[in-house]
Amino acid sequence: MADNLLRIAITPPDIRPEEAEAIAAILDAGWDFVHLRHPGASLRDMRNLIENIVPHNHRRLKLHGHFDLLCDFNLGGIHLNRRCPEAPSYFSGNISRSCHSIAEAKECARKYDYITLSPIFTSISKPGYHGAFTAEELSTIPPNKVVALGGITPERVADIRSLPFAGYAVLGYLWEGADMAERLDAFASIERGQSPIPQSE
Repeated sequence: MADNLLRIAITPPDIRPEEAEAIAAILDAGWDFVHLRHPGASLRDMRNLIENIVPHNHRRLKLHGHFDLLCDFNLGGIHLNRRCPEAPSYFSGNISRSCHSIAEAKECARKYDYITLSPIFTSISKPGYHGAFTAEELSTIPPNKVVALGGITPERVADIRSLPFAGYAVLGYLWEGADMAERLDAFASIERGQSPIPQSE
């Protein structure tokens, strides 16, 4: 169990209006990385998004695709997945990867800076995508290398802390609500050891 959990926000599949401002708010709130997960976005769309994010935040952005942009921006790294399973041969920076089984997590933990494992809890952004692991199974994950993904809310942080996770990654909870600032505050309250702030519907 890590003392200071890694906190990662993952963008929704489609680029949203004012997304650059939302990413700035997340990073200003102290989150470690924002993963730019836009599988349908063009190279031009991704370039425009990154250009609208202040350069001092670029080192905390990770790409899920369009790795050619690494040559144009000083980014924080890349995240490998089924769509983009291999890192470019020229890249030696921070690399993470998606995993979907305990066995895969154990195999990959040695090879990457961190990995995400999902679904840990019932997904908010993917209806019908339920938690796939028992607490007993999760207790066997490699310590301080695995980031919990799937159904993460402030109320789940205590569960994550009770297991050997390195941190958590959030998608649906942050982006599906009406007020992202409130939701960021709810996570901040949990990290300070306070009860989460009730959320607006």
